Order: sequence, then structure tokens, then C-alpha cells
Amino acid sequence: MDLKIFGYALCVIGATISIALTARAAASSMARQPEVQGRLFTVFILAAAFIESLCLIGFVVAIM
Repeated sequence: MDLKIFGYALCVIGATISIALTARAAASSMARQPEVQGRLFTVFILAAAFIESLCLIGFVVAIM
């Protein structure tokens, strides 16, 4: 049981780091070119959703 929790914790840490890096890149891109803010925000939200779905898949695998 403890190994499953450790595996899921690694999934959450990886997802958190990747979303943070994506958000940092999106924010710096918006600062450089404010006119693409709408499209860039949409792409960021999609990327965050995909990363979170991978985290949930890691949760399911850890439970199995």
C-alpha cells in the first residue's frame, strides 16, 4: 500500500512541475506578445487538462 501512495505522489509531483513550467512559458509568451493572449491561454488550459489526465491515469494505475 505504501508503494502505491509513493507512486501516486511521484505522478502528482511530475504533474505539478510540468504545469508550473507550462504556466511560466505561457506567462512569458503573453508578456512578449500580448495580442496572442487569447489563443495562448486556450492552449495552456488544454495542456494543463492533458497533464492532469495523465496524473489521473497514474492514480488509477497506482490503485491497481
